[in-house]
Amino acid sequence: MPRAAVLPAPGAPLQLTDIELPAPGPGQVRVRLAAAGVCHSDLSLSNGTLRQPVPAVLGHEGAGVVTEVGEGVATVAPGDEVVLNWAPACGNCHFCGLGEPWLCASAGAAATVPYAKLAADGTELYPGLGTAVFAEETVVAANAVLPLPGGVPLVEAALLGCAVLTGWGAVHHAAAVGPGESVAVFGAGGVGLSAVQAARIAGAETIVVVDVSEAKEELARAAGATEFVVAAGEDTAKRVRRLTGGLGTDVAIECVGRAETIRTAWSATRRGGRTTVVGIGGQDQQVTFSALELFYFGRTLSGCVYGNSDPAKDLPAIAEHVRAGRLDLAGMVTDRIGLDAIPAAFDAMLAGRGGRTLVVF
Repeated sequence: MPRAAVLPAPGAPLQLTDIELPAPGPGQVRVRLAAAGVCHSDLSLSNGTLRQPVPAVLGHEGAGVVTEVGEGVATVAPGDEVVLNWAPACGNCHFCGLGEPWLCASAGAAATVPYAKLAADGTELYPGLGTAVFAEETVVAANAVLPLPGGVPLVEAALLGCAVLTGWGAVHHAAAVGPGESVAVFGAGGVGLSAVQAARIAGAETIVVVDVSEAKEELARAAGATEFVVAAGEDTAKRVRRLTGGLGTDVAIECVGRAETIRTAWSATRRGGRTTVVGIGGQDQQVTFSALELFYFGRTLSGCVYGNSDPAKDLPAIAEHVRAGRLDLAGMVTDRIGLDAIPAAFDAMLAGRGGRTLVVF
């Protein structure tokens, strides 16, 4: 029986235990995980900031090998290496019809349906964000797996399931960064470092990374940052503007999800620039703007879901950059751990330490 990290209730400690997985039913796939990334969204699910039926197996950023397929599955076969897609689009709803699969009305449906049981007593378990990759194995719908393009290391490919697609999409889709533009990225975690690399690949001339931890400068510069600013309250936006001739950056990408960081990112953007919010904040995080500044600065403020990406189309393009050495997956990984160390990884995330942590099976 596979081992998994189970969340009994919001705010409760994770429990490492055996689970029972059913055989894949029609349209389903069983995957043996190679690695799973520890994302801030998992922390938000564990502490109740984001809602998730419980008890649940968290984890949504993963890659592995298909071991079994259910009736009618023709897109993958046993032995195929795959990346998990935590927000698979249905293709039929209003938003899919608009060509916006990242807003699919049914993307989160799998998270509300039990998928496994505790081996000890048969208690039903829910899959965190529909994928449940904090486990040695998982069972998901066939549209929740994407074939891994050749030449991409399987363990590091876990990052493609969330951090890279989100950071890449924030730059190339939501903010549409162009050659010669200046970009400020707030937060140098997995998504932020992915956004930095994407901005470099897009041809950004100046890339300013802002983070609370001075220790992340080396990571940021390795990813492509030309400047690094340690966040220091209200002075942060001024320091970013000073690095861009007093104007502010053409684009600011906020990867933290806190009201004060969103406000700072907005203030660090030039008149007429674009501020893209990627981080997921709580309902109590209120951001305020005056009516006059909205008029005067003429900035665009936009949200961003999963990088506004279409994973089926974006993954092959990203893989080409990985193969060519333009996008470094391993360079974003600062810790490789087992399932039992996920709580420590959450603590490090809260403290602002490190880049991406990978659970390696």
